[in-house]
Amino acid sequence: MNHALVTRDEIIAAFERLATVIRETPVLASRVLSERTGRQVWLKCENLQRTGSFKPRGAYNRIANLDPAQRAQGVVAASAGNHAQGVAWAAGALGIEATVFMPENAALPKVVATKAYGGRVHLSGATLAEALEAAADFAAETGAVLIHPFDHIDVVAGQAGVGIEILRQIPDVATILVPTGGGGLVAGIAAAMHHLAPQVRVIGVQAEGAAAWPASLSAGEPVRAQSVSTMADGIAVPLPGRVPFAAVQAYVDTIVTVSEEALSGALLLCLERAKMLVEPAGAAAVAALMTAELDIRGPVCAVLSGGNIDPLVLTHVMNHGLRAAGRYLVVKAVIADRPGGLSGLLNIVSAGGASVLDVVHRRTAPTLGLDEVEVMLTVETRGSAHREAVLAALAEAGVRATVEDDRVS
Repeated sequence: MNHALVTRDEIIAAFERLATVIRETPVLASRVLSERTGRQVWLKCENLQRTGSFKPRGAYNRIANLDPAQRAQGVVAASAGNHAQGVAWAAGALGIEATVFMPENAALPKVVATKAYGGRVHLSGATLAEALEAAADFAAETGAVLIHPFDHIDVVAGQAGVGIEILRQIPDVATILVPTGGGGLVAGIAAAMHHLAPQVRVIGVQAEGAAAWPASLSAGEPVRAQSVSTMADGIAVPLPGRVPFAAVQAYVDTIVTVSEEALSGALLLCLERAKMLVEPAGAAAVAALMTAELDIRGPVCAVLSGGNIDPLVLTHVMNHGLRAAGRYLVVKAVIADRPGGLSGLLNIVSAGGASVLDVVHRRTAPTLGLDEVEVMLTVETRGSAHREAVLAALAEAGVRATVEDDRVS
């Protein structure tokens, strides 16, 4: 089935419709990414958009285009986070009732925020797929219009406004990197570039554990990913939308993937260096600039697509990122089981300028001699070089030590 491509007129009309209600989010120069890539890099901060992500753009444009009879029936959506908040806000701004179905395990801050924006929240099902089924049933029973998060021409046209703003803010932009899940955002930005600045390259970025797009583009149609497992829940979409697929196939230069370590490292970099709080999905474009082998022309714009992250998840991801960046070192050391043995080990670490975070001491490992004890040390370091220096100091002192944190968790 062929789907129409979003037109220039639809993109401009959506941008004008949204002009009075949507924030023009800032772009920030990133010195650290510019130094790493050898290109001028800017960050497009959609994490500072209303509701904390780009989602209200498409949701508002879709709902604003409903006729009076449809508006009277209200709207319904299914989402675990950003789309839920975007629909609730957009419907409220237009004076329309919104019902949102969220999985029973949805993060509490996202549930609370969706309610605060005026959405009537129902927790239904263990997965987003089950919540979507409940939303579809609700639409069939009540006549409410189901607002899809990405698979509609009005949604794609609304998201295209991000691209128009980038062109206004960075007139000489040459490459735009976009976090990619269902495809609404990357399709919108790529369509805007096609119509307004065809010389600009657009690159989509997916998480390795949820990479449906490369196989779909190879097949020439959306193909469901065999598995979806990533911390970047905002782009953990198993099946691309057919409407954005047409635009991505026509206008996007390439889709690249990034690892979990790259995502957590990018989130940490955004927080530490750009002072930007982003969710893992929102950091995907930065992750690609940090790790992927990209043939890019500058200036480059990396879109930070969202900043809604559960504080508990943030703690986990930050620890993941710190380990991936060599800022934590976990070693298992065998030392003599005698007075002063442990303090001697700690002195070596201390003399190397590292800070001990945790010590686990045990005598029961089957490989230990009668006069030996095993110590598990978690140490905070200043980076990869410092980490290697600490390991070298332990080896020089004759300590039998093995690194235990090669697989970051």
